[in-house]
Amino acid sequence: MAEIRQFLEKRKAQGLLRALSPASMRREGKIYFGKKEFVDLSSNDYLGLSGHPRIIEAARKAQDKFGNSSSGSRLLSGDLNLHHELEESVARFKNKESALVFNSGYHANIGVLSSLYGKDDCIFSDRLNHASIVDGVILSRARFFRFRHNDTAHLESLLNEQRGRFRKALIVTESVFSMDGDKAPLKGLVRLKDKYDCSMMIDEAHATGIFGKNGSGLAEEEGLAGKIELIMGTFGKALGSFGAYVASSREIIEYLINTSRSFIYSTALPPAVIASDLASIGLIEQEPFRRLKLLESAANLRGALKEKGFDVKGESQIVPLITGDNLRTVKLAKRLQEKGYWVLPIRPPTVPQGEGRLRFSLSFCHNKDTLERLIDDISGIEV
Repeated sequence: MAEIRQFLEKRKAQGLLRALSPASMRREGKIYFGKKEFVDLSSNDYLGLSGHPRIIEAARKAQDKFGNSSSGSRLLSGDLNLHHELEESVARFKNKESALVFNSGYHANIGVLSSLYGKDDCIFSDRLNHASIVDGVILSRARFFRFRHNDTAHLESLLNEQRGRFRKALIVTESVFSMDGDKAPLKGLVRLKDKYDCSMMIDEAHATGIFGKNGSGLAEEEGLAGKIELIMGTFGKALGSFGAYVASSREIIEYLINTSRSFIYSTALPPAVIASDLASIGLIEQEPFRRLKLLESAANLRGALKEKGFDVKGESQIVPLITGDNLRTVKLAKRLQEKGYWVLPIRPPTVPQGEGRLRFSLSFCHNKDTLERLIDDISGIEV
């Protein structure tokens, strides 16, 4: 207990102690704590689909028909035609042969990486990849090499030194990075994976629904879906629902069904969630105006903050404002909360030391007036 107490006291002194903040309601780009309303700038509901009537109705109908639970893992008793319908839809959406649904993005990443790679293999991972990717690599027991963020030259030097020592090799990256909002150099990475006889996996969690002609993601936008062996993504962000998937070849998906522990030993997602996921894919394809408006809003916000001298990053719907010092980051977040914006301080270990930030996570629901007011309010704060 003394060790736990010391940990908590140290975190508090460093401005790193986190706490949960239960909200009373969240909808249409707003979040409510009791009766107090905030502009919600911390949600991943990028396209505002979580409250879409078609998604809500799909969930209601599925619950009425199938009940509240899948009642077991899919290999035992929890499999429904609805799950397979969703996987077929995902495969078409991602331009792959087959797909497999997981209960979360974390389940997908640890399940795929630990199943497909082992102690005789190696994995090359972008230094800023999500914790679920790092944990999946650790569980795989493969040799782990981290290349500098989006640095294909550094990756090639590692490949040149290490690739020949291992049986199989994988290059893994997010396509849009959750904390920096920037894009991976997918074309350069694909070139290297071909040159050095590797496979490639991308995590499209923050790109699905936002990029590509059909909203499939960055792989679609750059015409690379056929060159990337494993495409993972989630339903819980732009798609406004819950769960995750990996899209790949039929052979790999069949192998994962038989080997992926996070899939095999989890109760299947309930029918209402699966039906919501199906509806969300249809909406992504049928309502492209949502992603077009979102990206325009993000570009305008980023440009305006840069003009006022702020250090901002990204090239997506995620707009990080770099603040540096942890205490300064916390103070700025608090001042903005006092002005009615729900934005949270992002600090180490989530981001590197000295790179504390406010992460503005934009939504289709945020209108031009709201964002212009945000720019003025940020400019008027001194911390």
